[in-house]
Amino acid sequence: MEEASPPHRASAAPQLRFGKIDDLVSRVTAALDGARKRLFSTRHDEGYWCGELGADSTLESDYILLHTLLGTGEPERMQKAANYILRLQNEDGGWSIYAGGPSNISASVKAYFGLKLAGYDADHPALAHAREKYWSWVESPRSTRLPRSICASSGNTITTPFRRFRLKIVLFPKWFWFNIYEISSWSRAILVPLSIAYAKKPFKKIPEEMGVEELFVGGRDRAQMYLPWNRKLVSWRNIFLVLDRMVHWFERVHVRPLRFVALKQAEKWMLQRFEMSDGLGAIFPSMMNSIIALRCLGYSVDDPQFIRAMDEFEKLGIEEEDSFRMQPCKSPVWDTAYALFALAESGVRATDARMIKSADWILQKQVRNAGDWKVKNKKGQPGGWYFEFNNEFYPDVDDSAMVCLALSRVEHPNGRYQRESVQRAIDWILSMQCRNGGWASFDKNNDRMVFQYVPFADHNAMLDPPSVDITGRILEMLATYGYDRNHPAVKRAIKFLRNEQEPDGSWFGRWGVNYIYGTMLVLRGLEAMDIDHHEPYIQQAAEWLRMVQNADGGWGESCASYDEPTLKGVGPSTPSQRHGQSWDCWPPTILAATVLRVGSLIYCVRSEEMDHGRSRTTLAPAFLECFT
Repeated sequence: MEEASPPHRASAAPQLRFGKIDDLVSRVTAALDGARKRLFSTRHDEGYWCGELGADSTLESDYILLHTLLGTGEPERMQKAANYILRLQNEDGGWSIYAGGPSNISASVKAYFGLKLAGYDADHPALAHAREKYWSWVESPRSTRLPRSICASSGNTITTPFRRFRLKIVLFPKWFWFNIYEISSWSRAILVPLSIAYAKKPFKKIPEEMGVEELFVGGRDRAQMYLPWNRKLVSWRNIFLVLDRMVHWFERVHVRPLRFVALKQAEKWMLQRFEMSDGLGAIFPSMMNSIIALRCLGYSVDDPQFIRAMDEFEKLGIEEEDSFRMQPCKSPVWDTAYALFALAESGVRATDARMIKSADWILQKQVRNAGDWKVKNKKGQPGGWYFEFNNEFYPDVDDSAMVCLALSRVEHPNGRYQRESVQRAIDWILSMQCRNGGWASFDKNNDRMVFQYVPFADHNAMLDPPSVDITGRILEMLATYGYDRNHPAVKRAIKFLRNEQEPDGSWFGRWGVNYIYGTMLVLRGLEAMDIDHHEPYIQQAAEWLRMVQNADGGWGESCASYDEPTLKGVGPSTPSQRHGQSWDCWPPTILAATVLRVGSLIYCVRSEEMDHGRSRTTLAPAFLECFT
């Protein structure tokens, strides 16, 4: 096993490379000191950081729906969840799926349905306003556009609130062209329990006034319940829809081969992944689906498995005096790694007792057991880290690289323990490199792009393809531990990054927002690998960043750039591009950490002009505005 070279240590505050601004050094020094104090003040006694992870109103809508379907839940908490949904309603009557975004039909109808289930009358001003927005989306009486997750509600019955997903897929062998390991880890954790629920088709009777009949144009009988066909006759979408219709017909005539075997296999798969995890996949959608699946399989509300699943699910909730909201998951490993690295970059000593305590906590979270990733990476050995408190089956490459970067800035008293842990992680990360040279998040070579055309897939969310942002972070981490651009894995990664660069010089960031995020991480990785700054593709990327800089000196971008590339790099300045336009979209405990690192954006884009002290980039004003 190749021994990792000793990483460099950060013992002093980084050298500033800004242009001449009056009293800049003292102002930045004061800001950094405030950020350090803020971070340490929010650390938990055990040594970790964990901020709140924000989301849209669909989580609260699903929370109300789940408890209505199961006949569980506290009425007061359900009302508080409804209060939170109302708080997020846009001025036009709808609800968005990210902070500051436009109203979205699925989120809006879910919110509408959630409020009806919580006891709100259709004549309530908020619901009447929501209906007005909904009618503006409707194109014709034959196109209700009502999301299929709500189509299950009629008059006085709620059936399984899911799209069809065939149970038999869990029986497909791993060598088969299509099996559950050819879709992303989060998709399989969501869809396996979903398939159980669809097979069992549970239902719940509700009062007629809680239904959403008023949203069906011309009545339910005239509503189009099937997913629309692609206008192009021969397309992957239409092929998947034909297969779906065929299987649906077989089920209607009670031709259901292997149904019992598939149910038992799905149950076994799900229960195995409950172990060493904070619920299935440790994320809201799969945890909710698994709770419904358990009830469908006959588990009582008093069964230990059901109680455990429900307890983990409820832990995602945050209850306040007049509101209740759900988090999609928790993020202690990521928050702690990010905070540690930033604190060290800002000048906190590697031997500081507070840093060592946090490093000790995160070292104990290293994965020691094989998970789903092992199916497509048979030679790799466990050694990564996950995002949450416990999620042994699903470590991810991005978190693992960030943890290694953080540990490179800490000197643990047990040096051998630290070195061996990091080396295991590096070996695992290297084994996860995809065939095209990049790295994905949870799986290796999970890039069978045809599955993005599955009708209920959201773009390529069914897949986990290699991404430039993760690859850039890994290059930065590998360079920290002595790997250079002559290493075979590094050569392949750099080739991947160059192939993925956009014509304007930017890079698409899959796990952050978006082109600014992707471009920044790629440039950090290339700089760490000592790629010449005068390379044309580096200069082109640097010039793109300068072009999209805001007048206040900062950068910003909206989630809208995922759907509309012309909006890349456009938006009000934000301290972080990890998620969304709002600080609420990412744990606030790491926002100070983000700002501590913000100067790296300048470091990695410096050009010949900047080297000679004639930079046209002025980050400092926006940088200082990030602090209160």
